[in-house]
Amino acid sequence: MKWLVLLGLVALSECIVKIPLTKMKTMQEAIREKQLLEDFLDEQPHSLSQHSDPDKKFSSHQLKNFQNAVYFGTITIGTPPQEFQVNFDTGSSDLWVPSVDCQSPSCSKHKRFDPQKSTTFQPLNQKIELVYGSGSMKGVLGSDTIQIGNLVIVNQIFGLSQNQSSGVLEQVPYDGILGLAYPSLAIQGTTPVFDNLKNREVISEPVFAFYLSSRPENISTVMFGGVDHTYHKGKLQWIPVTQARFWQVAMSSMTMNGNVVGCSQGCQAVVDTGTSLLVGPTHLVTDILKLINPNPILNDEQMLSCDAINSLPTLLLTINGIIYPVPPDYYIQRFSERICFISFQGGTEILKNLGTSETWILGDVFLRLYFSVYDRGNNRIGLAPAA
Repeated sequence: MKWLVLLGLVALSECIVKIPLTKMKTMQEAIREKQLLEDFLDEQPHSLSQHSDPDKKFSSHQLKNFQNAVYFGTITIGTPPQEFQVNFDTGSSDLWVPSVDCQSPSCSKHKRFDPQKSTTFQPLNQKIELVYGSGSMKGVLGSDTIQIGNLVIVNQIFGLSQNQSSGVLEQVPYDGILGLAYPSLAIQGTTPVFDNLKNREVISEPVFAFYLSSRPENISTVMFGGVDHTYHKGKLQWIPVTQARFWQVAMSSMTMNGNVVGCSQGCQAVVDTGTSLLVGPTHLVTDILKLINPNPILNDEQMLSCDAINSLPTLLLTINGIIYPVPPDYYIQRFSERICFISFQGGTEILKNLGTSETWILGDVFLRLYFSVYDRGNNRIGLAPAA
């Protein structure tokens, strides 16, 4: 789900594969400062460094961070391998990358997969269309070998984009999306990447985890097959998944300064690494913006003076009896030295079949604060303060 403006597990290191992620600016900033994005991408090595031990199933890629808030990492597709940057997205379930057959401007600015150059590619000739909060793609399905670090999946079905919408998908620094939500969200008749890792016993535990850094000196990481507990502080708090489609949990309240600002009668929250912001029903977000920012600048309700940050309230989210604070220096992002951006956005009223009249999406604003573990074996999410 792209909304961009981007058992106690005792796992030994040999059971974990870690894929570091790159962090980029929010989409609003990336589009407005396109030259900075191009300069950043020009600086990145085409073949990123990797540390791995095939016997221990451990893989780590050291990548650079650039501002906030889109995270992506490297995979390869085909034989010989063709390298792509993908958004590891817990809000969708499909894998796709641009195809050489795609002539959209959105595709031309990214790496494109060439089936003719892969000896293991198999065409499936099934047409697909995928729609996200930030754009859409149309294409076909194919099958090939996928590699994530030292994890290899043969005959993985994936999408080859032949037409992509302009706008956000044109400007993002990643090429495609690797969905990590439940198989019920995937294209009918396909098996998501993580389910193949799990079902074929490529990984030792049916879990993955994210550490999304808020500091440039710390490397953001997605890990498969176990949990590296050095990435969080304190005990993981486990939350049951309420509906096995998205990584969806029950949330009981949202408050600021003791005032209820959302979820007054209980609601559902989707934990989504593919969404940059905190997203909720438009009417509630409008009220929150008025509370936080009674005097907006630049005729934009999300823009305020950075001088106001220290006087703003902390957002408190109550999930499964635990209060998760989100202080203003996390939900406010600097646009310039004096102008800041409020990371709330409306729009979840368009989401259907979530079993609730009120839905919130806890995106990277929340996940930079809390290390997150996604346990498919027990259908639960673990949260703990990020180290």
